[in-house]
Amino acid sequence: MAQKQATNQRGKRPTTSTGESQPRTKDAQSSDQRSARSSKTKRAARQAPKGGGGARPAGRNGDNVAYDESKIKTLSSLEHIRLRTGMYIGRLGDGSNGDDGIYVLLKEVIDNAVDEYIMGYGNRVDVKLEGSRVKVRDYGRGIPLGKVVECVSVINTGAKYNDEVFRFSVGLNGVGTKAVNALSEHFRVVAIREGRYTEAVFSRGKLLEQKSGNAGKQKNGTYVEFQPDSEIFDEFAFNEEFIEERLWNYAYLNSGLELSLNGRVFRSKNGLYDLLSAEVQDSGLYEIGHYRGEHLEFSFTHTENYGETYFSFVNGQYTSDGGTHLSAFREGILKGVNEFFKRNYSGQDVREGIAGAISVKLTNPVFESQTKNKLGNTEIRSWIVSEVRSAVVDFLHRRNGVAKRLGEKIASNEKLRKELNAVKKEAKEKARKIALKIPNLKDCKYHLGDGLKGEESTIFITEGQSASGSMVSSRDPYTQAIFSLRGKPQNVFGKKQSELYKNEELYNMMMALGIENDVENLRYSRVVIATDADHDGFHIRNLLLTFFLNYFEELVVRGHVYILETPIFRVRNKKETRYCYSIKERDQAVKEISNPEVTRFKGLGEISPKEFGFFIGENMRLVKVTLKSLKEVQDTLNFYMGKNTPQRRDYIMENLL
Repeated sequence: MAQKQATNQRGKRPTTSTGESQPRTKDAQSSDQRSARSSKTKRAARQAPKGGGGARPAGRNGDNVAYDESKIKTLSSLEHIRLRTGMYIGRLGDGSNGDDGIYVLLKEVIDNAVDEYIMGYGNRVDVKLEGSRVKVRDYGRGIPLGKVVECVSVINTGAKYNDEVFRFSVGLNGVGTKAVNALSEHFRVVAIREGRYTEAVFSRGKLLEQKSGNAGKQKNGTYVEFQPDSEIFDEFAFNEEFIEERLWNYAYLNSGLELSLNGRVFRSKNGLYDLLSAEVQDSGLYEIGHYRGEHLEFSFTHTENYGETYFSFVNGQYTSDGGTHLSAFREGILKGVNEFFKRNYSGQDVREGIAGAISVKLTNPVFESQTKNKLGNTEIRSWIVSEVRSAVVDFLHRRNGVAKRLGEKIASNEKLRKELNAVKKEAKEKARKIALKIPNLKDCKYHLGDGLKGEESTIFITEGQSASGSMVSSRDPYTQAIFSLRGKPQNVFGKKQSELYKNEELYNMMMALGIENDVENLRYSRVVIATDADHDGFHIRNLLLTFFLNYFEELVVRGHVYILETPIFRVRNKKETRYCYSIKERDQAVKEISNPEVTRFKGLGEISPKEFGFFIGENMRLVKVTLKSLKEVQDTLNFYMGKNTPQRRDYIMENLL
């Protein structure tokens, strides 16, 4: 269930999928060893440190290294981008996840084209993917011909600092195309303005060729083609599905803009209405409410799902953790509903089951972290609340049928909440009798909300004490917590939410995560499912995914849920040890290591604490669980976890090989 399924055109047969996540290391390097800068480096990274620990820094064991003027280095901006790639584009990866670096490079180029459209120039962006090379053509104003080389190679050079030229921008602010240039083995840019052109060709940030001339009747605009550097992005490949998803977001957030990928067109007439319609498809309880103003656009409806699900954007940037604009949106909906119904409904009753999307345009967005996933501007709250409230009241006055259906949904939510509160009270009393300390939880010091350390906080949900024992001994107690399951958790598909609070283990897990009352109280940045790579482990993984997708899908939408990948094989001799995550990797290691000893890990408990530290440290491999459509969640869960045994059995038999 956690594996990638059918390819979709935003809202057409999308299901649950996964991709590798970004491990939060000092330099934000990729968890995938394939992102290492060379096969030699990659191989070395997979080797276990002798004695179970890393190489000691010089000086700690009596060695003295001179620290003088000769050790101080000054890097050029180009050298810094290539040396500290993670600071500029985050993870590296191999293209198997939509957040991998190669897609960030593409995003930076397209962002510039979209910025032109936002400022009223050009309404088309053409993207072509030819193997590992990408070509992007816009029809905006074109880079000023005398500044083409500087704009793509000199850091902190660009027009994004001038509000008269670009009012709403969220990219890398003068760094974007420079990072693309520095990290590409081939980079070509052509600017066309008023019948003239300037072209420049680079390799790894160094100018190879420059020329200017007559452009004939070509339309104004900018053309960029690049090929990511194979020295940095080792063994990568673009996945068109991820690019399509990004282009759909551009289309939804910029109504009237036409984008194309190898001839396939992406266009939205109704903006966030179309986005939400694609997400919920036919599962909405009433017609989608939609509003578009000068700086604010939003849409909303209710479904039968639990919790609240939102898609929030700032200047086209997806803010997975929301922020002040999302908080104001939620408050505005509540005030609008209460004003229309002349009632004092609680926020929980009004918003339970809601699905919404909001986009704001700000001149100076302030984000709470470098990843730009949470907006921090406090001054925008009042006007967003007011504008949303007025729009909701107006929408309900114009849609009597919607107002009636919404009133019924709120009444149903209120009834369920009262029933749930009684069950919660009973569960809390039982928990109080057990202990003040949550059973089976080995907590960490820092939690979500505790600054930069809190952003690194991770809780591993493991099966049994044997697996957790190795992890507890090798974890980082400051940022890594462990919660141990006693066995297979209950299959909660199709059960009422109140059943969760009657199940002691699931309730303890909710308390450990901090979500027994509200997902906003989540205590960890990453919730990692860590089970054995066998049939029982996969079953437990599916049961946990069912738990999250059924009742707390917002955690998945926000990108908090992951799956830990651990090695299946260890191949070693007296000189070298390699850990392999697939049969292919094992076979390759056997070929390259002389007289190898091959060990098959049957479970996490068989991996020693000294070894386990290697797999949950800087080299940790995580798979992010993602959703492509809210509508397909219930269908997918019903197929894999419901009572359709004959159909599921037939599917397994047909696809067993």
